[in-house]
Amino acid sequence: MTDEERKGNIMSRSVVPIETPKSSLLDRYNRAGGYTDCYMTSLEVSISHSEFIEAFYTSWLFKIERFILKWLVNKPSSDIDANQLATGNLDKFAAWTVEDRAENQLLLCDYQSKTRSFLMVKPLTDSLTELYFGSAVVATKASEKGDPTSSFFFRSLSGFHKLYSVALLSVAKKRLLNTKTESIKSGP
Repeated sequence: MTDEERKGNIMSRSVVPIETPKSSLLDRYNRAGGYTDCYMTSLEVSISHSEFIEAFYTSWLFKIERFILKWLVNKPSSDIDANQLATGNLDKFAAWTVEDRAENQLLLCDYQSKTRSFLMVKPLTDSLTELYFGSAVVATKASEKGDPTSSFFFRSLSGFHKLYSVALLSVAKKRLLNTKTESIKSGP
């Protein structure tokens, strides 16, 4: 994404699909031939990486996924767990384990090692932050030519996955805005 496109997206404040950032932890799966996607939005406030992670995994929408994971595959989690993941005090959360952390980045691996989830913040100024959410489907030898997108299962769910990814990032963004607005109203 060019600087001009980024400025336009900042002004529109929407969630947009972007290429996987080359310097990101997620890009290793892009380079390895797996499927990756990434979405970005921006906020005109300063957001820390831990605030983003906690807001993302404690949003009302993600709590539905957490509920399903608890009952379907016995992978429970709580808001306290999300907070501990966000602050670096927990490496296992619901159906994921931490694969890697870097400054302002988190890469999670699902319990079957088939997918990855990625969260990143990029502070642009003291009052402007970009938020990133991405996913990877790991290429396997069993898939056609190593292409994870060739399976019927992947193709049938890809449209839902893209909509869900945008919705998750949108809901997390709204949660962060509400939290920051409440914080400003209540004062220091």
